[in-house]
Amino acid sequence: MTLAQLGYTNDLEAYRKTHQLNAFDVGRVIAEHKDRYVVRTPTAVFDAELIGNLRFTAENRYDLPAVGDWVAISAYDEDKALIHAVYPRHSLLERKAVGTSGHIQLIATNIDYGLIVQSVNRDFNSNRIERYLAICHASKVVPIIVLSKVDLVDKTTLETLLQDLKKRFKDIRVLPLSNTTAIGLEALEASIIAGKTYCLLGSSGVGKSTLLNKLMGQTIMETGAISQPIDRGRHITSHRELVVLQNGGILIDNPGMREVGITASESGFETTFEDILKLADDCKFRNCTHTTEKGCAILQALEDGVIDQASYQNYLKMEREKAHFESSVAERRKKDKDFGKMIKHFKNKKGRSV
Repeated sequence: MTLAQLGYTNDLEAYRKTHQLNAFDVGRVIAEHKDRYVVRTPTAVFDAELIGNLRFTAENRYDLPAVGDWVAISAYDEDKALIHAVYPRHSLLERKAVGTSGHIQLIATNIDYGLIVQSVNRDFNSNRIERYLAICHASKVVPIIVLSKVDLVDKTTLETLLQDLKKRFKDIRVLPLSNTTAIGLEALEASIIAGKTYCLLGSSGVGKSTLLNKLMGQTIMETGAISQPIDRGRHITSHRELVVLQNGGILIDNPGMREVGITASESGFETTFEDILKLADDCKFRNCTHTTEKGCAILQALEDGVIDQASYQNYLKMEREKAHFESSVAERRKKDKDFGKMIKHFKNKKGRSV
C-alpha cells in the first residue's frame, strides 16, 4: 500500500516540505479512542498519542486529530508512535454535540463523499436525510443517498419512494440497495472511486456496518441481528473507523446518529434549501419570517405547490435550531471572555498588593 492509496495528495506533500515535517513519517488516523489514536502508514499500524506540546497548546477540539486526519508521527516502538502535528483538512464533517449548548462534535475529516444511508422501513425519514445533506453541504462533501433494505417493500412502494426523494432532493444521486439480496450493490461499488474517502452517515440499524462488510468482501464489523418488533438491526458500531476497500476506495464507518444537530454553517443551509431561499428574494419585506406575512414569495410558492410542504416545515425548524446554536455560541464566548477578564483582574490586583 502507498500513501496515495490512503488518500495522500500533492498538496499535503507540499505542506510537509514547507513546514519542515520531513523528519517525521506520514500517517492517517483510522480510529480514535478518547486521547489515543490508531494511525496507519503504508507499512504499519501504530497506537499513537499526542506529544505534550500539541496537547497543551490546543485551543479547541479543531486543533486535535480526528478520524480521517493526516498526521506527522515518529515511532518509538514496534507499534507505538507519537503525533507531532496535524496536517490541514480539506473538509470536516461536524454536527451540534448532543445535550450541549454551542458545542460541536467532529464526525470525520478529509471526506470527499458522504453516503447517507436511510432504510425504507418504519424509520424512513426524509427530514433526517435533509439534515445530513445540510451537514455535507456545509463541509463541501458530495452527498449520495443510499436507500437501504429495499427488499422489505414491494416494487410499487419502492418506486414511489424513489420518485419522492428525487423530486425533493434534486441533483442528489439516490441508490436503492439491499444487503440481503445484493440489489444495487454493484452500482454502489461502481460509484466508489479509488483514493477518495467516503463516510457512512445514518441512524443506528439502517445497515451501515453490514454494507461495509459487503464492500470489503469480508466481515470486519460486527452486525446485530434484526429485531422483528422494530424491523431493524441492533446498533453495533461504537466508534469511527477508516478502512480501505477492495476497489481502492476509502471508507469511514460511523456510529449511528439519532440526533443530527445543525451548527451555524450558513453555506450548508443555503445549499440544502436553495430553492426555498431563492424565493425569499421576491418577498415583500426584507425581514420576512416566511410564516404569516402577506406578500411572502415562499408562502405563495407553498400554496401553488411549487415547493414541498415537508421540506418547508423542516426549513423553519432547522432555521430556528441554527439561530439557537449561533446565540449559544455567542453566549459561551461572552462567558469565556468575562471569565478571562476576571482572572486578569485578579492577577493584577494580586500583583499590586505584593
